[in-house]
Amino acid sequence: MRSHDAMQDEEVAGAAWEATRGAVYGAVKWGALTGILGGIGYATSPIYRGLTIQFKVYIQMSGMAFGSMIEADHHIRQYEARMRMQRRMDRDRAAWKRFEDEYGRDEDE
Repeated sequence: MRSHDAMQDEEVAGAAWEATRGAVYGAVKWGALTGILGGIGYATSPIYRGLTIQFKVYIQMSGMAFGSMIEADHHIRQYEARMRMQRRMDRDRAAWKRFEDEYGRDEDE
């Protein structure tokens, strides 16, 4: 296996873990929010109190799934930006090293 392929495999695995972390975070965050809203709805709305337990669970799960998708997308976009920046820094370091190798180091050093 070439080292370039290994680097891409690491990036893919890193992206998958980052998306998973974002999904779990989003499910917890948005699940808590929909739980609080469900509690408010139960306390203030006779319509919400009249819903079946199955539908209330569906509403809760929908909020968690939505939040999971939103946060996973947000985390994967941040990860992609970090990887682009890292590749840019690596490319600039390699160019600088080639420059130093070709023209020598500064005479003061």
